[in-house]
Amino acid sequence: MTDTYDAASESSGAQVAPPGGGTVEMAVFPKRPARTVDLDKSAPLGWWPAVVVALVAFVDRVEINLISGALPAIQDHFGFSDTAGGAIPTAASIAAALLLLPAGRLADRVPRVATIAIVVLVWSICSVLSGLATTFVMFFAVRVLIGAAGQLYNPPASSLLADYFPARSRGKAYGFERAGYYMGLPAGVILGGAVAEALGWRAVFFVAAVPGLLIAALVLTVKEPLRGLGDRLGSLRSGTAEPAGAHTPRNAGGAPLLAEARGLLRVRTLKGIIIGQALLSLAVAGLFYWLPTFLERTEDLGYDSASGLAGGVGGTGIVIGIVIGSRMGDRFHGIRHGWRIKVATGFLFLGAIALSGAVLLPGLWLRITLVAVACAGFAAAIPNLTAASADVVPADRRGLGFALLTFLVTLGGALGPFLIGLTSDIVGSTGYDGEPLALAMLVLVPAMFLAVLALLWIRNAFEHDAAQATGTLD
Repeated sequence: MTDTYDAASESSGAQVAPPGGGTVEMAVFPKRPARTVDLDKSAPLGWWPAVVVALVAFVDRVEINLISGALPAIQDHFGFSDTAGGAIPTAASIAAALLLLPAGRLADRVPRVATIAIVVLVWSICSVLSGLATTFVMFFAVRVLIGAAGQLYNPPASSLLADYFPARSRGKAYGFERAGYYMGLPAGVILGGAVAEALGWRAVFFVAAVPGLLIAALVLTVKEPLRGLGDRLGSLRSGTAEPAGAHTPRNAGGAPLLAEARGLLRVRTLKGIIIGQALLSLAVAGLFYWLPTFLERTEDLGYDSASGLAGGVGGTGIVIGIVIGSRMGDRFHGIRHGWRIKVATGFLFLGAIALSGAVLLPGLWLRITLVAVACAGFAAAIPNLTAASADVVPADRRGLGFALLTFLVTLGGALGPFLIGLTSDIVGSTGYDGEPLALAMLVLVPAMFLAVLALLWIRNAFEHDAAQATGTLD
């Protein structure tokens, strides 16, 4: 049965569907006719937007992590230290962080699809420029430039997914995006090492530009949805009135950017997720950046073999973690109190234990097994944390909310590679008999357990913050 409601009902925000779902005729895209939507489907508008955003995340991380797989060859060519090598992603991440808050506010005001397509196009151009660099200073500057653009897709893309998918399926939707993001880490490492070995390090960056151009074109096949659409889909399926003002921008008056950011940080769940993911990002970024070099130095592997092994093992763990974590997070969301946060905390703790073992215990196969388990734990936690972030931020401020999350997470990730590189050089200068990089990797361990504590702090705040964001707080 199809329920068609009139314009007065739509404008008042009082649209109601039969409890348990059914189909409704409703506006979905701006300035386009209403269409029939099946509320019983987990993805009422299809999964294609999530697939495209996953491809964007994938090509972003591939391009960023090409340098990791090819790092030994690039170091041989330009002759820079481990500190300088660690400073490349750190400076790039800081450059991105400086632009994220303005980009987040922009994502709440301009078409998000066009913004994402432009960002991907800029990556492709910068990738070519990386391969053309003739000095280390030039190479460093181009990597900073691509880093400045690298995270700018996240606020509009995350906001877009929240509008395409109701809360009950956001874990899976963000699972697609996080799968693309984290599969891009090992894929970039593997591609960088293999192409550098076969064709030279410059060819690495030329090859990476081609898929970027194709994915920029694919982004334009996604339509821009109405703001707050995902919340309305969930509200209609439950048979409750749509939250009042769900698609009326409350911030249209233009409150100061920092004041808006401070207001979002008062949401306890969002604050805890930001702290936890920032610490997690520090560990993950440091691990993936230095693991191929670490294996090359300690296990006498070529950098193509080291990067392939590190990337393959990490990628396997990521796939397993994404599938298990996103399914578990969606399964009891809205049924068990604070379920997504509890699932994320458990998997993050598993990842922290495994990462500690990978750093502390010797032996190639033991290490890579523990790396796979750690990656599975991290990958299972992150889609749930991303979905929880969308749940506790109002629809008209999600662009800024995700920008704030990405801003601080990016800063956390920026510290990981640099701290390990700096520690390695400091340890090496003391005359330490072992491999300095092995000792430097211990920097990652405390961050992971602090991330677990941050999530334990917010485990009872999620339901209250989510109800407040959707206007259903009693």
